[in-house]
Amino acid sequence: MLANYVPILIFILVALSLPVVGLVVGKLIRPYRPHATKLMPYECGVDPEGDARDRFSNRFYIIAILFVVFDVETVFLFPWAIIYDDLALFGFIEMLVFLGILVVGYFYVWKKGALEWV
Repeated sequence: MLANYVPILIFILVALSLPVVGLVVGKLIRPYRPHATKLMPYECGVDPEGDARDRFSNRFYIIAILFVVFDVETVFLFPWAIIYDDLALFGFIEMLVFLGILVVGYFYVWKKGALEWV
C-alpha cells in the first residue's frame, strides 16, 4: 500500500530540490563583483534622495488601501460579465446594487478628502 505513495514522494523531493539546486548552482557560477554604484538603491535612474527608511504620510497608505479596495471590487465584474446571459434581469439588478454601493463608497471617500494627495 505504501508503494502507491512513492511517486508522490518522488514528486515532492524533485519539487523541493529543483529550486534549491538552481540557487546553489547559480551562486557558484555567477560573477561576484560588488561596486558602490551597484549597491545603491535604484529609483528609476534618478539618484535617491534621503534615507530609504523615511516615514511616509498616513495619507499615502490610505490612498493605497483605497486603490486596492476599489481595484479588487472591480475584479468581481468579470465573472458577472461572463455569465451575464444566464443571470438575466436578477443578475443585472444585483450588479446595479453592487455598483451603487461602490459609487456611494467612492463619493463618501471623495467628500471626506481621502483622495487628496496634499
